[in-house]
Amino acid sequence: MSRMTPFSSPLLLGFDTMEKTLERLAKSGDSYPPYNIERIRDADERGERLRITLAVAGFAENDLEVTVEENQLIVRGRQNDDKEREFLHRGIASRQFQRCFVLADGMRVIAADLKNGLLSVDLDRPEAERLVRKINISVAE
Repeated sequence: MSRMTPFSSPLLLGFDTMEKTLERLAKSGDSYPPYNIERIRDADERGERLRITLAVAGFAENDLEVTVEENQLIVRGRQNDDKEREFLHRGIASRQFQRCFVLADGMRVIAADLKNGLLSVDLDRPEAERLVRKINISVAE
């Protein structure tokens, strides 16, 4: 018996990678670091702007890496333990993380900013041009 998925319609062509991405996202359950996603509205600007803000307290600029790989925004954090420090109590763990966000076609990362323990990544999607292209039909005789 075959499995029915939202993309199993014969009218939806080329969406198999999106279906795999959705399955992968459903399986990821890590909630660290916490984050916000907000829409930024500008009255005079066309298109869409978004800001992803991650709580990365304790991470320095050198501990963080923001990359775009194909259609994914990947934020990584790596802290190295300072071997010279001796803790009597350690309640703040230094942990690594990787947080992935799948970007829609046309989304661009504009900037990343670290301030007061919050990493903000700004994205935009310019309004797409409407393309209408006529396809010539050839007739074989």
